[in-house]
Amino acid sequence: MNPVSKQGTGRTYFVADLHLSDERPAATGRFFRFLEDEVAGADALYILGDLFEAWIGDDHDEAVAHDTASRLKALSAAGTAVVFLHGNRDFMLAQAYARQAGMSLIDDPSVVDLYGTPTLLMHGDTLCSDDIPYQNFRRRVRRPLVLALLRRLPFALRKRLARQARAGSESAKAGKSAEIMDVNPAEVERALAAHGVCRLIHGHTHRPARHTHHVGSIACERWVLPDWYSRWGYVVCDSRGCRLELADL
Repeated sequence: MNPVSKQGTGRTYFVADLHLSDERPAATGRFFRFLEDEVAGADALYILGDLFEAWIGDDHDEAVAHDTASRLKALSAAGTAVVFLHGNRDFMLAQAYARQAGMSLIDDPSVVDLYGTPTLLMHGDTLCSDDIPYQNFRRRVRRPLVLALLRRLPFALRKRLARQARAGSESAKAGKSAEIMDVNPAEVERALAAHGVCRLIHGHTHRPARHTHHVGSIACERWVLPDWYSRWGYVVCDSRGCRLELADL
């Protein structure tokens, strides 16, 4: 799936870490206005994980899930491809909701051709390789058998487990240094080299910026997406390159 592999004069948008929830209507409103004011008419919108604060299965019952699906479906029907890559909060999102929202699901990591430039897309959590407890947890919970079992649990139990997981995550983060929760530069360069690309776009760390990394003697770029509750923004790419747009709340 590569909706922008053609050499074009259009534009493609990237967002991540919106953490939409019924408890954050302001972020939802910002996202819907963004879809209408910025993304409409674009080649594609890539959502690089954590679209929702938590996702306990495609029977998720928050109103924001239904409203978001309706907005994304309309965007897709109008000709803008909508592509989703799982984050650490919504890794249980599956094909049923993707169909409802008119989205295509892609793997993490994936390489797409952006107007002639191969670009690596990731959520970004696997780049935080110094956070060993989290990486061990991630490997366990993402196993296909574990995912299948989680999706079969009663809805109320999944909801309770999600609340417990969020509380545990916040508690664990309080005891970790900022460096541990950021990407490991060597892991970034390994990923770029492994995929043979010189551009990476990801989210997860909530530290929006453009970074330069060197793979051998070649300078490569890494774009980090912002979250949508401390501030908000996006990366947009066209045939001339990419830029990061940020807005204060």
